[in-house]
This record gives sequence, structure tokens and C-alpha cells, in this order.
Amino acid sequence: MLFQIIIATLAGIACGIFTGITPGVHVNLVATTLLALSPWFLSITSPLSLGVFIMALAVTHSFLDTIPSTYLGAPDSENALSVLPAQKMLLHGEAYQAVKITIMGAYSGLIVSIILVPFFIVIANYLYPLLKPYLAYLLLVIIIFMLLREKEKFWSITLFLMSGTLGVVVFSLPQIKDPLFPLLSGLFGLSGLLISFFENTKIPEQKITTEIKLKWKELGRVLMGSSLGVFLIQFFPGMGAAQGAVLSNQVVKDVKDEGYLALVGAMGTMSVIFSLVTFFTLNKAKDGSIVALSKLMTVGLPEFLLLLAVYLIAGSIAVFLTLSLSKKFSKLISKINYKLLVSCIILFVVGMCLVLNGPLGLLVMMTSTAIGLVAPLKNIPRNHAMGCLLLPVVFYLLL
Repeated sequence: MLFQIIIATLAGIACGIFTGITPGVHVNLVATTLLALSPWFLSITSPLSLGVFIMALAVTHSFLDTIPSTYLGAPDSENALSVLPAQKMLLHGEAYQAVKITIMGAYSGLIVSIILVPFFIVIANYLYPLLKPYLAYLLLVIIIFMLLREKEKFWSITLFLMSGTLGVVVFSLPQIKDPLFPLLSGLFGLSGLLISFFENTKIPEQKITTEIKLKWKELGRVLMGSSLGVFLIQFFPGMGAAQGAVLSNQVVKDVKDEGYLALVGAMGTMSVIFSLVTFFTLNKAKDGSIVALSKLMTVGLPEFLLLLAVYLIAGSIAVFLTLSLSKKFSKLISKINYKLLVSCIILFVVGMCLVLNGPLGLLVMMTSTAIGLVAPLKNIPRNHAMGCLLLPVVFYLLL
């Protein structure tokens, strides 16, 4: 059994490298494919081994997907909001620094989340039943606060309502199998790439430094905000790490770009483990990979502790893998024609959209890209485009 666990962990890490560095390939796609093929896999291995594979895959992916979002501007759903700060640092020759900061936040979040597991189990058992009837109103208060604190209130509210309306429409269309891909790729990926394309952006030579431009005090604030954010999103249906980053940013005020990268990194890893804790405690599977895991195996205390150990081991290995690959990307990116690279990424993302969702998905992506241009053109925070997920959640809770 131990040999199978080790092989499953290594296989999950290897698969996580592929999904992490490949734009448009999400960990949930592999998890659902594994679930579909589970009858065959279960004939040669155990449900526990498949669960270990999924956990190793999920945590490795949460580290490695930092690379395409930083160097290629191709966001995953968990780190869509980090694209702009990362691209800023890329254009200043500090992409490797951006990856290091994000990974520092991610690994710190990993450690903190393990420490907080007992507290979260208690909160989930006793606080969630009290909050459940008021979740919609609590979320509405948070959204109103987020919008009213902006200087450009009109455009912030407009962006939120436009993206939110699009989200409500898209999630009601059963023809679209993977609604998050065209939504988030357009709002946070293609919109930024189009601006870079028409501005004739050039990538400078990237600096590989040993220092990290993030103070320990700011990292502490980020981890506090991430912890609160990840607690909240576990109680709201349909909310994930990206929305948690929006909520966390309201707790950690005036955070700089470096701190925001660490916050998004921490949210990515913490959301994986707390999704597992939510399933173990409340029998509610939120994250796509945990949903697949829940259909393959039952999670008692021994299985839960084993999955925590796999989470820590795979995450520790993923740190070194991410930094090593990031150095290689840093050496290559400045030698590539950026305009050509942007064109290839746009074509690749559009192609993936057609494969996953067909012509209707492409229409959604075009619409979301147009809406995504509002934030940079009107100089307002992009996080209000997360209305595409927040507004549908509000309607779900109220209706």
C-alpha cells in the first residue's frame, strides 16, 4: 500500500506540472476525466491511491499555474486577479521576483492552513449553522462595501453589474460545459493581452535575484486576510479562491502589488486544503478536485491525515519545481517576439474555448473580453469584474 501511495503522489505531482504550466488546462479537467475513467483505474489500484493522486495534483497545480499567469498573462480561475501586478513586474524585468513572492505566499499559506485545520473544524461545526440563514445578506454587505469605497463609483458599479449579468446568463446556459474558462479568460486574460498587443509591449531582460521584495510584516497581514477570506468562501456556494482574494483584499487594506501576489498565492493553496476540511467536516465538496475525490472514496480521520501529509509533501516539492521552471522561463521570455507570443496565446486560448464550449463559448469569451477592457480603460480595479461570480452566488442564495 505504501508503494502505491508514493507512486500516486509522484504521478499527481507530474500531472500537476503539466496542468500548471499549460494555459487553459485546469486541474478540474483532469479530475473529472479521472472520475470518468475510475472504473478502469479501480480495477488496478485502490480508491485511496486515486484520492492521493488528486490531492498531489491539486496542490502542485496551485503552485505551477503561477508561471503562465506571470509570463504569459493566461490566468487560471484561482489566480486571475494576480495577472495585472505580475505583468507589471514582467515589464520591469522582475517576473522571477513575482513568481518568488507568489510562491512565498502560497507555501506560507500551506503551512498556516495546516496549523488552522483544528480551528476551522470547530468553526465549521458550530459557526456555520448559525451563519447559514444570513449568508446572502452578509455577501451583499461585503459587495456594497467593496463598491462604495471606490473613488470611481459609477464605473466600478457598472463593471460589477455588467460582469455579474454576464455571469448570471452564462451559468444558466446548459450548453456551456466549462463556463469559468471563457468568462475569466476574457475578463482577466484576453483583455489585458489585447492592450499589450496594441501598445507594442517589449519584454526586457529578466533579472534573477535571491532577495524577495516582501516584508515579513506585510506577509503576516496577507496571511491574516487570506485566512479570513478562505474561511468565508467555504460557507458560500460557488465561491472559490479568486473571490476569496477579493474579500481578503478588503481586510488587508492598501496592500502593494507584491503583497497582493502573495495574497493570491496563499488563497490558492489554502482553498485546496480548506475544501478538503469542509468535505471532511460538513460532507460538502466545493472545489472541483475535492468533488471528484468525494465520489471515489470516503474520508475518515486516517484518510484525512494521510491527505494532509500528501498535501504538505507535494507542496514542498512544487516550490522547487516552480522556481526552477521560472528561471528557465525568465531566460527565454525576453528572447521571444512578445507581439507574436501574445498572438499565439490569444489563438491558443480561443482554440481551447472552441474545443471546450463551441461557438457559444467563443461568443461568451468575446463579450467578457469587451467587459474586461472597462477596468484598464477607466483605471478602476479589475476585482469588480468578479461580479461574474459574486452576483450569481447572491441570486443562488436568495432565490
